[in-house]
Parts: sequence; C-alpha cells; structure tokens
Amino acid sequence: MGRTIATLALEDKRFSIASALESDGHPDLGRDYGAILGRSSALGVKLSSDVNASFKSADVVIEFTLPEVTAIHAQIARELKKPIVIGTTGLSDVQLTTLKGCANLVPIVFSPNMSVGVNVLFELAGLAAARLGLSYDVEVVEAHHKQKKDAPSGTAKRLVEVLAEARKQPAASVPAHAVRAGDIVGDHTVILAGASERLELTHRAQSRAVFAQGALRAAAFIQNQPPGWYDMAHVLRASAA
Repeated sequence: MGRTIATLALEDKRFSIASALESDGHPDLGRDYGAILGRSSALGVKLSSDVNASFKSADVVIEFTLPEVTAIHAQIARELKKPIVIGTTGLSDVQLTTLKGCANLVPIVFSPNMSVGVNVLFELAGLAAARLGLSYDVEVVEAHHKQKKDAPSGTAKRLVEVLAEARKQPAASVPAHAVRAGDIVGDHTVILAGASERLELTHRAQSRAVFAQGALRAAAFIQNQPPGWYDMAHVLRASAA
C-alpha cells in the first residue's frame, strides 16, 4: 500500500513525498525511496525508521500499518499536531478509543476501506436495509487474499454496523462470512433475501490503487480541517460540494 500511495502521489501535482517510514531492521532502510519505487531518478527521500523525524517533515501522515503501531503513531501525530489519514484495519476497541482521543487535538480521517465505491456501498446498504425492513434476511460475505490477517475485514464489520443501525437491531443479528483465498484484492457483498426475491449489493476491488486513490483524496481533504474524527463520507461530501 505504501508504494502504491507514493507512486500515485508522485503523479499528482498536489502532492510530494516528504518521508517514507518502515520498521527497524527493514532491508531497504537508508535507500532512496525513488529507487525502491523503481524510478529512474532519485527522489531525495531515504527510507527511514525514525517516526518523529518522518512525521515532522510532513504536512499530512498517511498510515496503513498494524493496529498496535497505528495507535502509537496516532499519539505521535497528536503531539506533533499533524493531520493523519488512517486505513489500518483490525483495531481493537481500546485502540479505536486511543485514536478518537487523539482526534480531540488533530484531525483524523479513519476508514476501514478508503475506496470511494465501498463508501457509497455503505450508504446504499443502509438505505436498502431500511427500505426492505425486518422481513428480509441480511448477511455480509467478504473475500480477501490468504495473507490478510483480520477476519471478517474491517469493511465487513462496518457493513454489519450500517445494516444493524438501519434495521434498529444489534450488530450480532447480522452474520458476516469471510473467505481467505489466493490473491483476491477485496470483494464485499451484502445479501438481502425475502420470501420471493433477493437483492445483492457487491463491490469488487480490482487493484489496491482504489484504496490509495481514496487515501490521497482524504489527505487533500484533511489538511485544512479542524481537529475531529472524520470518515470517508465527510471526504466525499466535501468533494461533491
């Protein structure tokens, strides 16, 4: 994801790469990030493990890492007053509480899925569930590559929340099923089945670029926002205004 975001950012005149961050011990530390991206010319940014220095050099931080790392990085962003876009999934309730606490001092865009299409799916799923009512059974099915660690996905969990809210039922009433196989980028389907018909709403990500595009859109949005907790719905509404 980091490489995809950086590659697309370099193709957009609104952005430049201020820093590139990796964990201690990564074999590419110290190398020019342009070479890591396969560019013919140097970027002038070396891959680093220094979180504070990396964050200080940036206007906006984009974070796609691991839950425990994200919780720490959000606190550093808060201390340095840096807006942060977070696409990490699998966070615990405690980690989410930490992130929301940081949003009291810095603007944070958090979404389990940065895809524009998926965020429209959230709206459509809620509308369909409210219109069809409790006489329709509803389930969520998601599929990802076999290396994905969390299951169900953060997107599936958000769909469950949306559907449960629309039906005025607890989240436990909406089953979510996970498939982990091959190199599937990300498929999510909401099934609403009645006695004589079935409605399915499906989003399929064909490339990780869709998540990177959304993350960059969120970064452009968050730079000038006051402290607060934002999601992709805020980003999309601002873009449409």
